[in-house]
Amino acid sequence: MNPQIIMAAGDPNSTDIWALANSPVLWICALGVFAVIFVQCVLYSRAAKKAAPHVDMPLNEVKESFRAGMVASVGPSLAVVLVAIALLALFGTPAVLVRIGLIGSAAAETGSASIAASTMGAELGGDTYTQQVFGVAFMAMSLSGAMWMISTLILTPLMKKGGASMSKRNPAMMALIPTAALLGAFAALTVAELPKSSIHAILVGISAACMGLCLLLSKTLNLKWLKEWALGISIIVSIVAAYFLHTA
Repeated sequence: MNPQIIMAAGDPNSTDIWALANSPVLWICALGVFAVIFVQCVLYSRAAKKAAPHVDMPLNEVKESFRAGMVASVGPSLAVVLVAIALLALFGTPAVLVRIGLIGSAAAETGSASIAASTMGAELGGDTYTQQVFGVAFMAMSLSGAMWMISTLILTPLMKKGGASMSKRNPAMMALIPTAALLGAFAALTVAELPKSSIHAILVGISAACMGLCLLLSKTLNLKWLKEWALGISIIVSIVAAYFLHTA
């Protein structure tokens, strides 16, 4: 989005960010993003139901997969909500809704906005945070998120071809690679949190223990729903533990 279009609604030198952050243009963009997401969900759901018989997947398993996905998304969504609340004071509701509705990293995009503001001699949320700085910072965030989507668009077909070739040569290896990639990604995120403080290390242990306990009880007591809710429960328990550890 062109920052000049955004700033047309107000005075570029004004520090009244809210007059610009809540402009109708941004609300239309935010609603447009979520409309696209809704349409994508409907299309993917229908495509999954049509493809299920071709892979000998019963309809009840498809419904269980949808339910498991919805439940598992509750936990990670809490983290997104917390980040969104923190960003509301800087960018306003429409801009935050646009950013969390697209692929990207809140930390990376906030860093992009901060760098963009610093190049103009301003600071996010400071006295020099004018409408012009807001427009440029929001443009930087949008470009940062767009690169994630463009990279996905370009690299996904290439990785698909590589995966198809590898599955023909070594099917067992192809079955292990996605699992290993997920474990590596989550392990890298976990290891990065350990050196920050003793509280971070304790929370990693608490979340791991909670997840392990949920999975053990799910297997022992044959509780499928507990396996689906394990991630959300672990995150909630960790958030509560973090609050008490921080205030202790």
